[in-house]
Parts: sequence; structure tokens; C-alpha cells
Amino acid sequence: MSLTASWSYPTSVRFGAGRIAEIADACAAAGIKKPLLVTDRGLAGMEITTSTLDLLEAAGLGRAIFADVDPNPNEKNAAAGVQAFKEGGHDGVVAFGGGSGLDLGKLVAFLAGQTRPLWDFEDIGDWWTRADADAIAPIVAVPTTAGTGSEVGRASVITNSETEEKKIIFHPKFLPSVVICDPELTVGMPGFITAGTGLDAFAHCVEAYCSPHYHPMSQGIALEGMRLVKEYLPRAYADGSDIEARAHMMSAAAMGATAFQKGLGAIHALSHPIGAIHHTHHGTTNAVCMPAVLQFNKPAISDIIGRAADYLGIADGFDGFCAYVDDLNASLGIPRTLGGIGVSNPDIDRIVAGALKDPSTGGNPVTMTKENTTKLLLACL
Repeated sequence: MSLTASWSYPTSVRFGAGRIAEIADACAAAGIKKPLLVTDRGLAGMEITTSTLDLLEAAGLGRAIFADVDPNPNEKNAAAGVQAFKEGGHDGVVAFGGGSGLDLGKLVAFLAGQTRPLWDFEDIGDWWTRADADAIAPIVAVPTTAGTGSEVGRASVITNSETEEKKIIFHPKFLPSVVICDPELTVGMPGFITAGTGLDAFAHCVEAYCSPHYHPMSQGIALEGMRLVKEYLPRAYADGSDIEARAHMMSAAAMGATAFQKGLGAIHALSHPIGAIHHTHHGTTNAVCMPAVLQFNKPAISDIIGRAADYLGIADGFDGFCAYVDDLNASLGIPRTLGGIGVSNPDIDRIVAGALKDPSTGGNPVTMTKENTTKLLLACL
């Protein structure tokens, strides 16, 4: 079976090994003549990044990069990126990397033409309508991990460095015009990043599947995304050069982000404030929180998870699914508690307050309160 394809919905996705070679054509399709490549510091000097810059330069599109991007990007990174975009006279962004590079790149393209401050566009009510949609620069997204799915998302997660809160900035035109999903770009990911990002995709699928909101298409996408993670994440973790496994994990990542239009839940509601305060890796934090959240939601999801277990070939319904998650985490080197990823002496009340404010709470199958969310957080510790 060929793992090369193209599709649109409305983003045009170019999927398959070696398709980074089409980066200049992707920019042309998006209407970009002078792109700014936005990525994180860790990727800036890597061969996959420099070779992409070579392709852009060879096509006469210049060679411009902005890489002052933190692992949990913030408003300071955004301001610096916008300055680089304006000073360079750029007309579009190539958002390149994992979640941090993709989120910050999309935000730079969004903010460069706006006159209102960043936080005026938080994902609250209809605040997105405050933006001048015509001033949003086009985006080409190139994921180099398989987890967040930000390449097919309509938002960016940005940390407010002053309040240490993660905020979601939303606009429909955050959705990139063209996406290049080239699994060869993920081959060099170390094992712990392969695990953490892959489990982020799994968390997206699980939470979307369990969300009580109505969206049958997302439900089906989430279920198949779970299957792809189950089948191929262990392979990608065991052998980073397994291009078939890498390709299927890129699909799972995009599917998870597509599915969570239906909603997320307590995993992300906890993970966002924990990551903002303690600077933990997002996907790994999700993985640590997942077992406790499954038990927390058991009264509402036992039957539906049982059906998922049947589809995934997991025996014993809900309990079997939970045992599978525990075993998967252990096999990928995920700690059992938040302390294992550096969360020490946490401010319980502060994290709980942040979780209850997070938009993800609205998609959790069990209503989250201060009392039960505190117990849930303690179970994760």
C-alpha cells in the first residue's frame, strides 16, 4: 500500500515521504513569495531545517528563519516573531516543527497585520471576530513531530508568561493553506519525544471520542486514530527509522486534531496549567494524567470505552482499556506520576483553578468542580 496521498478539507494536505521537496510549490499555492520560516531553537540548526531553507532559497523565495521560540511559546516569542516578519517584509509563514513551532508560526502570521493586542483574540465567545481577517498572512505548515496536529488546527496554544497561564488563541484562518506531512522529517526524533508526541495524539483521540458533544464524524476519526497509535507508536518508538510507522503516526496526529473539534476534557484541562507553571512536555503530561482521568470519567464512559476496546482488539472492556493504557505508558518510559516529570511542591489550588478555567473542561464527560478536580489532581501526583 502506498503511503502517499493528497487531500483538501479545505486545507490542502500533501502527505508522503520526500514531499518536503515540494515546499516552494506549496508556498506558491498559498500565495507566498517571501516566507519567514518559524521554528524552535532546537530545530534551527538541524539538517531537516537547513535543507528546507536551501529549497526555499534555491526557488528564489529567500532564506529567512525565526527560531526564538520556547518549548511552551509565549507572548514575548510572538512579539519578536511579528517584529522579524515585519522587518523582513515577509508575506507569509512556513510554520515548521512540533507544536511550539507550528503554534508560534501560525500566531505570527495572524498577528502581523492586526492592531489589537494578542489577548483580545483569546478563544472566548466570538472574540475571534475582532480580528481583521483580510490582514492574516497565509501559512504553510510542516510538522516534524507526530502529536499535536497543530498543522490542521484553527488555534494556537500560547503561554501568558506573566500569569503563567496557557491561553488558546482562535481564528478560522489559523488553518494553514497548505500542509506538508513528510514522515521522513520525523525519523530523527528521539525516543522520549516520539513517545510524548504520540501519546498526545492518543489523548486527543481518546478525549474527543469520550466527549459528550454530538459529532459522529469526529467520533469515527478518533476511533481510527486510536487504532493507528496502538498499532504503530510502539513500532516508531522501537525503531525510529520505520518509515511506515512514522507515516501512520503522522496520520494519527492529524486525525486527533481533527477529531477534537468535538471536544477535549480533563486530561488537557489539567495539562495546560501544569505545563504553563512547571514547563513540562505537553504530550508527556497528558500521558501521565490519562489513567487517573479515565477512572474519574468511568461512570460516564464505561460503555463507550468498552466499544472502543472491542474495535481495538482489547479484551475486558473498560478495565481492559485502562490496563492497556497503563502498559502502553510503561512500555514507552512514561512516569506513573507527575512527580516523575518534575512537578514538585505544586500549588494545588492554583492548578485546579487553572483547570476549571480551561476551555477543555466543557468537553469532559463528568462535570468538573473544585472538589472533584482537586481529588483528580492528587491522584495524578
